[in-house]
Amino acid sequence: MLHLVLGGARSGKSSFSEQWLQAQREKAQSEKAQQPPIYVATAQALDEEMQQRIAHHQQQRVSSNWQLMECPLHLNELIIELDDKCLTQRVGAQYILVDCLTLWLSNHLMVALDQKHNDKQIKDYLANKITELIEALTEHSATIVLVANEVGLGVVPMGKPSRVFVDHAGWLNQQLAKIAEQVTLVTAGIPLTLKSPKNSEVA
Repeated sequence: MLHLVLGGARSGKSSFSEQWLQAQREKAQSEKAQQPPIYVATAQALDEEMQQRIAHHQQQRVSSNWQLMECPLHLNELIIELDDKCLTQRVGAQYILVDCLTLWLSNHLMVALDQKHNDKQIKDYLANKITELIEALTEHSATIVLVANEVGLGVVPMGKPSRVFVDHAGWLNQQLAKIAEQVTLVTAGIPLTLKSPKNSEVA
């Protein structure tokens, strides 16, 4: 089961995603399913403002038994690793929350810029990373919630790197929505179902 949760900054998408995943885990009602849910964090505390954001999310999770994994870049490899562990070690059903893919994409953009790639190389690099992630998610066996920002509703950003990022964030969300069984848009704390298992075949 793949569930994509979209929303703007401070829309409530992370809280909704955590509650939804916990509810799915509780519905399973089996001992094997009652492993701690896995929280995959892609944020990097590179400045004070981001440190505060990370601390805010940590406080929200304090009452839940989450297994934290930090993965700012190699997300497709982690998903494959977790899936292999589930199958080979028979650890039971896995419940995974990835928060968030927009930061993951931004991290990769920073890598490409640090390596002084030209425009084409940057676009190809980001496109390849998106393709690798989609392939890993297509073959997974866990219940995964993916959190991402809807970044294309505001003004067109200034600067070529920012515009490249917005373009690829939009393309990433489109590809994720295509393979996800469920897609939810969270606005002002209110979840709006864009795609559900009942209509996923025609979405």
